[in-house]
Parts: sequence; structure tokens; C-alpha cells
Amino acid sequence: MEFNTFVWMRNYLWLLLLPLASCGVIEKSSRHDFHSGYYQMKKPGQTTVPVYVQMESEKVQVHPVVKREVDPKPVLQMNLSPNDSLCHYPLRFRRSSLDVDITTILMKYRFSTPDLPAQLNTDFNGALYLGWRHDAYRVSGKSDPLGTCRYGISNRGFDFGLLAGLTSVQMSPFTTGGKGQREYNAPALQYGFAVFAESNVASFGLAAGYDHLLGSERNIWIYRNKPWLGFVVGLALN
Repeated sequence: MEFNTFVWMRNYLWLLLLPLASCGVIEKSSRHDFHSGYYQMKKPGQTTVPVYVQMESEKVQVHPVVKREVDPKPVLQMNLSPNDSLCHYPLRFRRSSLDVDITTILMKYRFSTPDLPAQLNTDFNGALYLGWRHDAYRVSGKSDPLGTCRYGISNRGFDFGLLAGLTSVQMSPFTTGGKGQREYNAPALQYGFAVFAESNVASFGLAAGYDHLLGSERNIWIYRNKPWLGFVVGLALN
């Protein structure tokens, strides 16, 4: 039983990964840094305006967008490498996008039942996540004592959406209220809702959902139709 479960999980993950890799979604979903694309830009003391940002190595060009048309003449150019020119004032860029990712829930908190106290599980799981992402970037420069301007880009944001995938749950006399005597890891489908806080380095998230046990003993599983809370940490794939 345990060997068959492992093989099924392995095949499931390959089926999950292959279509995403073939269409380039994995590469796109991990591009959460500041890159070429459409943004909403805000200068200090001014209103937000739509722009198109073109990134070329250490050079940033900002083009205005008028009636959905990109003006080929940039209104702003910045050299992000250390230079002797004056630093530009801080600029803020915002972007909203669809986020597709493969994630894992590091820990699941299961609420107490009449037979068991609350539990914290770290069982295997993998899920496909689909959400709506909001990013805010701040580009600012600071002059050092020698007058050299050095730019930095910080990123903050949040992400919310749905997840679904496969997980492993422990079956034993304790998790079946004494109705089942076998001990093994059973496959189950998991689905739920997740919220992430985004930063330059990592994504920290909380999820809530349900597990649907696959197998003949799902009717005696004490966590059937009971919600769980999960903690997720994600890193960009590239």
C-alpha cells in the first residue's frame, strides 16, 4: 500500500509539472522582480500615471502610455549602476498580475476532536496555486560620501488565491477513532484558499482548506470534512 501510494504521488507531480514547463508558466510565475512591463508610476507630489518600463541590464527607461499606446520617447532614464550623476527622487511603481505557482504547505494545524487534541502535521503535500498578485516597487538613490549615486529597488506586495493538489495523511487507530487498525500514509486531495505577503527574498503565507481522503476508509477518518490551517513559505524558482 505504501509503495503504491508513493508511485501515485510521484506520477501526479510529474503530470502537474510537465504541462506548466511546456508552456513556460513556471518561468513566468517566478518573475516577481522588477522587470520590463506595464506599471502604474507615482512621483512624489504627483498623481499615478500608466507607464511602460524597459529594463536593459543596469538601465531603466520609463515610457508614457497614452490611450493604450506606448510612446517610444522615454520621459525618464536611470542608470542603476553606481555613477556620478545626481540621484533621482524616489519613484514608486505598482503592478497587478495573475500568479500561477507550485507550492507546498510546510505545516498544517488540525483542530482538536473529541478523540484527539489539536495536531501540527508536516506530511507530504504539493499543490497548484492560482491567485491575483499585487506588487509595489520603490526605486530610490542615495549618494555616498564620494558623491557616487547608488540605486536600490525594494519590493513589497501581497497575493491571494486558490490552491489544490495532493497530500499524504496518516491513518492509524488514533486517526480513525479505533475503527481502523492499520497504520499507513493515505493519499488525499487538498484544496483551499491562501494569502501571501511578498518581499524581495521570500513569500510567507497562510492557507485554510480541507482534505478529501482517497480510499475506502475515508468515512472513518476523524478529520473528514474538518478544516485545517497551513503555513507556506515560497521562494522564486529562478
